[in-house]
Amino acid sequence: MEPKRIKRIGVLTSGGDSPGMNAAIRAIARSASAYSIECLGIRRGYNGLINGDVISLDARSVDGIITRGGTMLYTARCEEFKTEEGINKAVNTCQYLGMDSLITIGGDGTFRGAKDLSDKGIHTIGIPGTIDNDIVCTEYTIGFDTACNTALDAVDKLRDTMHSHERCSVVEVMGRHAGYLAMYVGLSAGATAILTPESPVDFEEDIFEKIRHARISGRSHHIIIVAEGYGKADEIAERIHQETGIEARVTILGHVQRGGSPTARDRVAATMMGSYAVELLKSGSTNRVVCMKDGKICDFDITEALQMSKELDPAMQKVQKLVSI
Repeated sequence: MEPKRIKRIGVLTSGGDSPGMNAAIRAIARSASAYSIECLGIRRGYNGLINGDVISLDARSVDGIITRGGTMLYTARCEEFKTEEGINKAVNTCQYLGMDSLITIGGDGTFRGAKDLSDKGIHTIGIPGTIDNDIVCTEYTIGFDTACNTALDAVDKLRDTMHSHERCSVVEVMGRHAGYLAMYVGLSAGATAILTPESPVDFEEDIFEKIRHARISGRSHHIIIVAEGYGKADEIAERIHQETGIEARVTILGHVQRGGSPTARDRVAATMMGSYAVELLKSGSTNRVVCMKDGKICDFDITEALQMSKELDPAMQKVQKLVSI
């Protein structure tokens, strides 16, 4: 039996923004146009879906957005959508607009919303977009590479001044519940230590002793990368100062990590995932999340995907400890 022909696709971004979301929107709009499918952009996430805040997207309306960070559709969190009444309002909006399919770009919360709509008969596909790279079903999420490079550029600049003043720099990066960003930034920056929510740290062995030995061997500066979910950076800096006598300064990078023009990797990943999502809808699929496994685009059932587990790469953790001497 031939799948029902998709006539009108909606696309929204929800939760935290990430560089590359615009590239995904562009790919969705242009892929839909190539198949003569109408595309609507839903502004302000699920809040916009409930209230009918939509714009028309075609091949020309997305010109130039591939270079821009953030999301042209804006993003917001929506408490109303967590209720049965809110979900029903969103379904009514889809039906009123003749929108038979929806592509949602965001994190786990975004996918749970997509599943709720799928249960109500709306064909839904999720695309992973978050700088934290903490979506368990995929090895890569849109925005991660750009955020890593933004943070790394800041750390490299901090290193210059830390070296000049013989200080220790404690740098807090994003990652409330996951340390993937911290691990990548720390490993690529040659950090003395990386503190993440997933891994316990022996301060005496992993930080204080390393700093002492490094000073004896002639190193005059040190970088500690802290995921925001690990603990308070200022308390860590004070502890380092008390135990080693080295002045420790705190830098919190904050939301600067979310911004900036997306890297080539994020543009390509977003474009491939966006186009793949349209192909899934054309084939009649629903309740799927687009993923990357072994460098290739694939998809999983959203319910199954939300139950998967994901851990920091133990090989990266081992290497980091070996080379941070």
